[in-house]
Amino acid sequence: MAKSLEYKGHPLQRKDNIIYYGSFADKYIIQLQILDTKKVKDLDVATKVSVQLQLTDPSIKTRDKIVKKSEKDSLYSAIDVAAVWLERALASR
Repeated sequence: MAKSLEYKGHPLQRKDNIIYYGSFADKYIIQLQILDTKKVKDLDVATKVSVQLQLTDPSIKTRDKIVKKSEKDSLYSAIDVAAVWLERALASR
């Protein structure tokens, strides 16, 4: 079985233009949504990324799950913010 991709000890899962950071087994997860990209040579590079800290509780309405949100101009800065938010949220149980 292939090992899943991880960043700072938390799993990363991608579906199309959405990347989930963290585990759905925890209270919180981060949703990174790539909103805009530009071509650099033959690669699509993210230029606008939405970052949302969300509750994973399935009984909560989708719009009420969002705890914090922001927009960043690169995937790097988005995942940087995501890592801090997720650590803080999971530490403050």
